[in-house]
Amino acid sequence: MADAVEVPVALADAQARFNGAAGREFVAGLPALAGRLLERWELRRTGPGMHGVTALVLPVERPDGTPAVLKLQLVDEESAGEPVALRAWDGAGAVRLLEHDGETGAMLLERLDAGRPLSAVAERDSREAVRIVADLLARLTAVRAPAGLRGLGGMAAGMLDAVPGALARLDDVRDRRVVRDCAAAVAEVAGEPGDRLLHWDLHYDNVLGVGDRAGDDGDDGGDDGGGGRETWLAIDPKPLAGDPGFDLLPAIGNNFAVSEVRWRFDLLTEALGLDRERARAWTLGRVLQNCLWDVEDGEGRLQEEQLALAEVLLGRRTAAGSRVRG
Repeated sequence: MADAVEVPVALADAQARFNGAAGREFVAGLPALAGRLLERWELRRTGPGMHGVTALVLPVERPDGTPAVLKLQLVDEESAGEPVALRAWDGAGAVRLLEHDGETGAMLLERLDAGRPLSAVAERDSREAVRIVADLLARLTAVRAPAGLRGLGGMAAGMLDAVPGALARLDDVRDRRVVRDCAAAVAEVAGEPGDRLLHWDLHYDNVLGVGDRAGDDGDDGGDDGGGGRETWLAIDPKPLAGDPGFDLLPAIGNNFAVSEVRWRFDLLTEALGLDRERARAWTLGRVLQNCLWDVEDGEGRLQEEQLALAEVLLGRRTAAGSRVRG
């Protein structure tokens, strides 16, 4: 087959490591799957493939010359709702879905500028980067979640059920206190998990620029004023239905600095119009989720970043980073 697709070694290794036999089977079938979809959707490859841990992304052109990307991934619980969410957003704040193969989960997406991630802006101006994420989240979470997506209610219940076992495996007093306090915060709001469409993973590298318009780092992230596409768009959602407060942590933790936790939280909650106490509780829920994953992975101590972030939101650490007694 002309222009055969090669699977990057790093992607193959990651799939074998994280997904075992299913990952190896997925990798083995990637060249044939790509060939079938290139033919079915009449696509022409226009450059080398890109990849992360889970997906192979091929730059292509449609028959009319429109640039796009073909995304091939092993669908799991987190990614299963991606096409559902992208259809619901319909390009407003997120990459546009052009085609979807329900059998394999493959998607044809509009092409953004992979060379212009928001992380490049964050290196120069963290406040501007957080503001752009906040603007996107405000629009994305304004949409009611479609039926059938995984829900925050079940996720919260599962986390609370896992807390006693996690505490039994943690020896450090500080670690145990943070887990207990995060769990207590989640318990207060778990009965009202919300119904908004959440991205769940909107960190800086999941925000890409749209062509050359992304060169204007001062843009407000909205329409470009000329009737075209926007300046910044979200990619790679791991969607669920829930409270928007559960979507804040990636933007608070990116390029982590204790001194920035409070103003980032303030900026995000104000932009999304959230109740601060509910948003604080659900953000602590994300910290709890990360801590539980660390315990499940056999970590003996929790990550300092997660502990410090929680302590700021709990009022036990100042913006300057010093611990508060009591």
